[in-house]
Amino acid sequence: MIDWGAIFGNAAVELISPTTAAYALAALGLAIHFGYTGLLNFGQAGFMALGAYGYAISVLKFGFPVWGAVLVGVGASVIFALILGIPTLRLRADYLAIVTIAAAEIVRLLFTTNTFAPLTGSANGLSGYKTGFAALNPIPAGRYGFGPFEYNAYDWWLRIVAWTIVVIAVVFVWQLMRSPWGRVIKGIREDEDAVRALGKNVYSYKMQSLILGGVLGTIAGMIFALPRAVVPSNYQTALTFFIYAILLLGGAATVLGPVIGAIIFWVLLSFFSGFISRAVEAGWLPFMSSIQAGQLRFILVGVAIMLIVIFRPQGIFGNKKELAFVK
Repeated sequence: MIDWGAIFGNAAVELISPTTAAYALAALGLAIHFGYTGLLNFGQAGFMALGAYGYAISVLKFGFPVWGAVLVGVGASVIFALILGIPTLRLRADYLAIVTIAAAEIVRLLFTTNTFAPLTGSANGLSGYKTGFAALNPIPAGRYGFGPFEYNAYDWWLRIVAWTIVVIAVVFVWQLMRSPWGRVIKGIREDEDAVRALGKNVYSYKMQSLILGGVLGTIAGMIFALPRAVVPSNYQTALTFFIYAILLLGGAATVLGPVIGAIIFWVLLSFFSGFISRAVEAGWLPFMSSIQAGQLRFILVGVAIMLIVIFRPQGIFGNKKELAFVK
């Protein structure tokens, strides 16, 4: 028999998990890049890695407080965005795509190499950097909640902080895109030559957009690292493509789309993972091994996203008019 209660319970956990919050924040950064500005950034995983490693190394190796470690990660992402943007943003969009996907992989390999092992931990990664963040926790020790939403004090503190940051970021981006700056950004997405003809510095606006979306990705990387160790294998190119799937699922040029998309993505992934593994154990899929079952969940989630893209290409919250720039 399949324990449906456990399957749905595990899926429900992803509704408020810090991983879902991290993906939502990273997808919101991509919404600024791709959805609103039309920038093809395929290196969001690199920004997340810089955030995670910048925070962890600052705490472990230099003894920085939490706020100092956050500033280090943000500063690293700004420098990374400048390195990516200065040579590419004056060129066609596909050059930025090529550079960002390569740069993100270079960053991951630098953290993996044994040359910097004393600093980065090489392939084993880093751990033990959560004490400073945990010390800020005002919640008394114990377990709180009900059903699948029962956690200890640290887990609740992490979820509260993570989702508070997501809410603040959503409100900030929503206000920003309604401002004159946001209107220029959307104008660049539609027709940058027309915006340039109006006397706007298109290159400068693109750089600002790249930095802003990258900073959101960097903060997402810090949130992503707090429930787990920082391991370079977590920041492969597939991470960026998952974030793009979330963005397209919710709606590229939207503010709430990345958040809802992240929730749906992780709930579906958890549900399919639990269902398939238990179906294999129950003998429902005798032709499939447990290893194959682990990969099938990505196929099923991919099919679900493909159906949404086919029948609602603008995403759940998107507007078809916002898709004009990709034609």
